[in-house]
Amino acid sequence: MNLATAEFSSLANVMNTKHQDTDPVAFAHNSVRTWHEFQGDVAQLSQQLITHPAQRVALCFSSSYLFAVGFFASCYANKVIILPGNYQTQAVAELNDHFDLLIHDDQVIVADGVPTLEVGSADFDTYLKPCFKTLQLEQISITLFTSGSSGKAKAINKTLKQLDTEIAILESLWGEQLANARIESTVSHQHIYGLLFRVLWPLCAGRAFAKNNLEFPEQVIHHADKNTVLISSPALLKRLTEEHRGSALRCVFSSGGPLPSSAANHSKALFAHLPIEVFGSTETGGIAYRQQHASITPWQLFPSVEAELNSESCLRLRAEHIAGEEWYQTADECHFHDKVTFDLKGRTDRVVKIEEKRVSLVEVERRLEQLDWIQESAVIPLQDGNRLTLCAVIVLTDVGQQVIEQLGKGKFWLSLRKNLRDWLEPIAIPRKYRLLDEIPLNSQGKRQVAEIERLFQE
Repeated sequence: MNLATAEFSSLANVMNTKHQDTDPVAFAHNSVRTWHEFQGDVAQLSQQLITHPAQRVALCFSSSYLFAVGFFASCYANKVIILPGNYQTQAVAELNDHFDLLIHDDQVIVADGVPTLEVGSADFDTYLKPCFKTLQLEQISITLFTSGSSGKAKAINKTLKQLDTEIAILESLWGEQLANARIESTVSHQHIYGLLFRVLWPLCAGRAFAKNNLEFPEQVIHHADKNTVLISSPALLKRLTEEHRGSALRCVFSSGGPLPSSAANHSKALFAHLPIEVFGSTETGGIAYRQQHASITPWQLFPSVEAELNSESCLRLRAEHIAGEEWYQTADECHFHDKVTFDLKGRTDRVVKIEEKRVSLVEVERRLEQLDWIQESAVIPLQDGNRLTLCAVIVLTDVGQQVIEQLGKGKFWLSLRKNLRDWLEPIAIPRKYRLLDEIPLNSQGKRQVAEIERLFQE
């Protein structure tokens, strides 16, 4: 595959950037879509959309290539772009009030009553030689959704200008390191991390990206080489085991949730690099990064991001790609070492009141995980009659597995509670537990709270 260096472009002119017609945009196991084909596909679909009365267009694609076609076609047709957090049938149907038309590929199953347009590569006339105008980025609106794992999905509105500003920051930080590489991914383009890192940033930089996600650790290992960048999350990186034999990657990115230091070090052993962890949210985009040379490695703010703490030591942010000149308040408790480096202490919105006392769920998890028996935990509050109690799902270490086999479950739980009493008040000690092989996460590395809750309702 030709991986010739391309000039970096703003989203405003990415479709006009000079490329050889045969330069790759996206690849699969046995096929490549070129820039010539991409330009023709975008031009043809945009013409279809221009004549369509729908103003709010939702994009749901399994193929990241067709997603990119739909995205830019919608931009050039002056549509408002809606990005559901996933393309599960009922999850999309629940967002029906947010869009007038759903564009999708043949891998997405759509509920009855949803207005749709199905597209595929075979639908396009690749002999078109289009001419694209410069996009007015601040006039193009995009609505993303939080993962909704803890409740109803929340709509977050952005402009293409905000995304473009963040992409320029990413290129300034890592563009040279990623030169001539191609992009593989385990995360969805339907969320802001995947949207930027696996589709829009590669397009701006002329780096070819995989049409389809890698879903299993074995696939990641198989596709690893020094010309490949992996866009991933803790959900996948934690599933890599000692049995896997790796090969050097150009670079690994991780975002969506905390990456345990053990998983970071194992990734380095497999791929020759510590993952670059990116901290952010749907609301803020990326704001900081780090590589865990030690478990206490602080986070470093992105260039052009200003930060301060409020009276509760929670992070306040100001940057062009977040809210312009306005300060944005987060619920992330932090400690700053200097103006640009900080430690994350947890989220203050993960504090619950039990019998009039404030209990930090992050603190309870930390105390569980400091025990030799427990590798990972997730603590949730559940209403039990008139009383709020804590429940915990835990993943045991090898030591923990040996102890539970020796003691039996009953004595194990008693011993666990006894150990926790050295650190926690009785009301903060979880009353119910479930043993799991891994904490339920979605592809973005976010905890599936609803799934965890169901474990205690069965």
